[in-house]
Amino acid sequence: MDKNSITGMLLMCAVIFGFMWLNKPTEAQIAEQKRIHDSIAQVEAQAQQLETDEAVIDTLTASETSQLRDILAAMPAESQKIENDEVKLSLADGKLTGTVMAGDSVVNIDEVMATTSVNPRAHNLAVAAVKRAMEVYAKNGSFANALNGTEQILKLENDSLAIELNTKGGIISRATLKGYKAYNSPQVEVFTPEENEYGFTLSNNTQRFDTRNFYFTPQQLNDSTVLMNLDLGNGAQWGLKYTLVPGSYMVRMEMVQKGMNQVIPLNINTVDFDWKQKMSRHEEGKMFEERNSAIYYKYAGKGGDVEYTKENGDDDKEIKDKLKWISTKNQFFSAVLIADSVMTGGQLTSREIDKDSPDYEKYLKNLTIHTSMPYASDKAQPASFYFYLGPNRYKVLSSYDKYSPREDLKLTRLIPLGWKLFRWINTGVIIPVFNWLGTFLSNYGIIILLLTIIIKVVLSPLTYKTYISQAKMRFLKPDIDAINEKYPGQDNAVKRQQKTMELYSLAGASPFGGCLPMLLQMPILIAMFTFFPSCIELRGQSFLWAQDLSAPDKIVSWTGQIPFITNYFGNHISLFCLLMTATNIIYTWLTMQSQQSSQQMPGMKWMMYLMPLMFLVFFNNYASGLSYYYFISLLITIAQTYSSRLLVSEDKVRATIAANRAKPKKKSGFMARLEEAQRQQQEALRQQQKKGNKRR
Repeated sequence: MDKNSITGMLLMCAVIFGFMWLNKPTEAQIAEQKRIHDSIAQVEAQAQQLETDEAVIDTLTASETSQLRDILAAMPAESQKIENDEVKLSLADGKLTGTVMAGDSVVNIDEVMATTSVNPRAHNLAVAAVKRAMEVYAKNGSFANALNGTEQILKLENDSLAIELNTKGGIISRATLKGYKAYNSPQVEVFTPEENEYGFTLSNNTQRFDTRNFYFTPQQLNDSTVLMNLDLGNGAQWGLKYTLVPGSYMVRMEMVQKGMNQVIPLNINTVDFDWKQKMSRHEEGKMFEERNSAIYYKYAGKGGDVEYTKENGDDDKEIKDKLKWISTKNQFFSAVLIADSVMTGGQLTSREIDKDSPDYEKYLKNLTIHTSMPYASDKAQPASFYFYLGPNRYKVLSSYDKYSPREDLKLTRLIPLGWKLFRWINTGVIIPVFNWLGTFLSNYGIIILLLTIIIKVVLSPLTYKTYISQAKMRFLKPDIDAINEKYPGQDNAVKRQQKTMELYSLAGASPFGGCLPMLLQMPILIAMFTFFPSCIELRGQSFLWAQDLSAPDKIVSWTGQIPFITNYFGNHISLFCLLMTATNIIYTWLTMQSQQSSQQMPGMKWMMYLMPLMFLVFFNNYASGLSYYYFISLLITIAQTYSSRLLVSEDKVRATIAANRAKPKKKSGFMARLEEAQRQQQEALRQQQKKGNKRR
């Protein structure tokens, strides 16, 4: 091969490789080719499976057919049926009849039991459906006949509460509170079929029976009582009897039974209870309502504490001790299950709704409760309860302690009124006065105003000393400024302090004179902070421009988010909160005018003015009733500050100073120790200065 031939072959190879490189498939083309290949493989596999299904005919064995007849024969004569979405079979005069859904086809039971078929695929699907139904009915034993039925709704109501009972599961499916409106509905429902379900699970040594799967037979005993009953055959019955207590939010729920020792052996001594709730919103302000939603529970016994799951974030709790009641509680309404005896521990789960979920705007949390309670199959009434389905109103909740004569139910703990001291102030003082004013006034804006005035009058002996001290400090400000000018610099700090304290002593004033009275008032202020957001009486009550005193009085709203503060501030502006902030700034300015610390510590001055702005951020999303209370309280405080100046004359203060200077000086032990400490501090300063001079 000559040189030209070799060169030609190399050029041809280069052209071929270049063409292949330019025409290589893209990643998208490779993916599409793979998809087509997989689709072809899937179709071939389905075709092969279809051929297999047609080749092999499944059928019910003789023992399976006999078992099917036995299941139907064990049912009461009037209801020897198996019915679900796939299977509709019955036994009449010993003959098995019915049909089975097999995909899009309907197959007669005679064809299902045959060993040949013109449509093998449909035949096999039908056989599988019958076997699944047999398995379900075999697992449910005596309860199997209750798997079939039709949902019926029965209603009970009184002046406060209306409930609906559903024969599917024998549960309260809907509970409507009369006289309350939701932000998006003319009524408040603490139970709805879409959001709430509960049930008992009984068990023998081999099977578990969840009552949520069964259709109960209803029997209305009277206008306020309905019995939901399961007839299990051979004289065995199990049911739930509901009684709506007249004029209350209480529903009595009793477990009733007869002949159950034929179904549940005596060695089974507990029954499980499961409760799931998707907690719906009732208030316009979702953020604050969500913060006040949780599972609450009380430990059994006279001293049993009330605790709850975390109100922010997800939470799981495992309870090992005995419980008296468990509740799903939101800001203003609760559903509480109260046991006559006890509940033996439980698992509680609280999950927040994901912000990307379509349920986020409608619901607050997903709550799950699992517990158990004592049970005996030979007792006519093995367990009984009360369901409280109502508002978190202090007066109402406290009245239900009579339902448990042996221990305090502490249902009022469903209302968050602060720590022990603040709760005592609320329950012992604030709530009684608030309720008393409500007996002859209907405008809650006026009630808050009068409550504020009453509190201010009661606290006036404490605040009087604060105002007098502030007035004296204002008169002494020129003298303090003169002392600061006479003894300037760090070298004279001790001397300046001595002269200032001497002036305070002569005038009978103190820069700390108002601290103790203010500290004594703080528990009242904090108690009110917890009271107003929890006060259901304010819910839906309007005053001036505020449409709802239990919610923010929004004058401007927007949809965007403010970085870092939206979780506290919200996406609106509250007018009462703005007024409170402005008033607080004015009061701060008045206070600073009477204090010489603002001259010596300029940073403190700005800190004092920053505090009202911080309150604006944190209070903007709170109940407008709370901001209104603080606004009125600050206005009264400013008025008291100005009026106190009329009670203190500058001439009298200076006359007091002169008289005190003329008196023989007798130092108290405290003043002597203070002066000695100041002298030692001054001496230490001098020694330090001397050492510094020597080094130079």
